[in-house]
Amino acid sequence: MDIPIDMQNQAMGYDRAATMFSPDGHLLQVEYAEKAVRWGSASIGMVCSDGVLIIAHRRAKDNLVVEESANKIYEVDRHVFAAAAGILSDARVLIEDAQLLAQQNRVTYDSEISVESVIKEIANMKQRFTQYGGVRPFGVAVMIAGVSGNKPQLYLSDVTGNYFSYKAAAIGQNDDKIRDILKQEYKENMAIKDGVKLALKVFKRVLEKDYNISQFDIGYIKTEEKKLKRINQEELKKYE
Repeated sequence: MDIPIDMQNQAMGYDRAATMFSPDGHLLQVEYAEKAVRWGSASIGMVCSDGVLIIAHRRAKDNLVVEESANKIYEVDRHVFAAAAGILSDARVLIEDAQLLAQQNRVTYDSEISVESVIKEIANMKQRFTQYGGVRPFGVAVMIAGVSGNKPQLYLSDVTGNYFSYKAAAIGQNDDKIRDILKQEYKENMAIKDGVKLALKVFKRVLEKDYNISQFDIGYIKTEEKKLKRINQEELKKYE
């Protein structure tokens, strides 16, 4: 009986270090980290005609947890924000580095950092943790959104350290299903309010009986204002 390639690689120990390639060219620890990302709750990001938004699903169901402490929208700078899927403690370290970089840019150059510079810093850190021994890859995908100049932008970085710019994207659990729906229903001329309605509609279809309007965090930045704003639970009900 033929043994699957993955099982052969595991039996021969190719998954014991992040820096060890298997004979078929895979970094197995990195692939395991990608699986950890898909266990994380999902987030959707969209570039809209008047800005950019991210809506993040928060699975915390413990009524004793203070909701604000479980918020999944992170402010990097007033014109840049983020969401993550996977191991959120890994995300915290990366986002704190990005916050420091953004503040250093303001102090040094007296100007706001570009959105791409933020995602590049995060992606570079992830890549380094796939190249050196004694460390493990970051088990998190990070979505960065913001406004550079007068252009709303959305970037996504995977666990390997790659990053790309998107018009609309999803990370976390059921990201493939969400992307399939976005490919059909996303329109570049949508306003932020229409983007929020579409994102909630997508989550309702994907989550089905697990859908709960109170479990979403939403942040957006309008191109003209360049300042992160959040939609609270009472306002969010108007978008259903």
